[in-house]
Amino acid sequence: MARYEPAIDVDALTAIDVHVHIEQGAHGETSLPDDLAAAAAAYFKNGGLQPSLDAVAEYYRERSMAAVVFTVDSTTNLGHPPISSAEIAEGAARHNDVLIPFGSVDPRRGEAAVEQARALIEDHGVRGFKFHPTVQGFDPSDERYYPLFAELERAGVVALFHTGQTGIGAGMKGGRGLRLALSNPMLLDGLAADFGDLQIVMAHPSVPWQDEALSVATHKHNTWIDLSGWSPKYFPESLVRAAGTYLKDRVLFGSDYPMLSPERWLRDIEQTALKPEALPGILVGNAVRLLGLGGTR
Repeated sequence: MARYEPAIDVDALTAIDVHVHIEQGAHGETSLPDDLAAAAAAYFKNGGLQPSLDAVAEYYRERSMAAVVFTVDSTTNLGHPPISSAEIAEGAARHNDVLIPFGSVDPRRGEAAVEQARALIEDHGVRGFKFHPTVQGFDPSDERYYPLFAELERAGVVALFHTGQTGIGAGMKGGRGLRLALSNPMLLDGLAADFGDLQIVMAHPSVPWQDEALSVATHKHNTWIDLSGWSPKYFPESLVRAAGTYLKDRVLFGSDYPMLSPERWLRDIEQTALKPEALPGILVGNAVRLLGLGGTR
């Protein structure tokens, strides 16, 4: 078993995509039940694309980009077995010139989730964890989950949370029972207050709570915003202004691939009023600092 260690030439990169989903496991397993996967594909109009980890690595290598890769473990809430985060980390170790592995654990598994997170960090070298409160069915402000976040803070790894609306369950009866309010970024404010050394990424434009996300990021400097999941031409004006000015050092490029391609993101960002001088930090420099990748950028 190879433990992940990065071998990324940061100075040769055009971008670091901090939000890339692995939707198909090494043995054909998928990250979502079939009905949810179909609904998400229809929502994003991506044709149901589910590339393997090796295909993702080659895709980003061809574009001189690096990618943070992960799945979401929603075993309790969805009753669906997850793709193995350990296997994702092992795959990233094979492609350590372009991939950076994040783990995923089901917070509702309590102490077992803490132990799993510790093993993924110590044995497999993951650099962070992805959480999707709506899909995983948990409130990140609930102190019953604090032992897990304490473990991540102790290890110095990143906690990346889905925030805002989601395409998963969209259009299904009752939204498949998934609750959007669990992904309100204001639920992360107390977490950021109580774990001041835990670096927290609020993923996506937090529709319909963008002002809440900007407020949290302005007040808590251990929080970041990634710009994945939406074409930049749909970004709220307040987010574009913040990304180009007062939050430019804590905003990150992310695509949400395979739901949205990095090419489309880069093309559409040109249609916004984002200050061009902020783009190098958003595309590469900020992620280098967050992830501790070294280099001169």
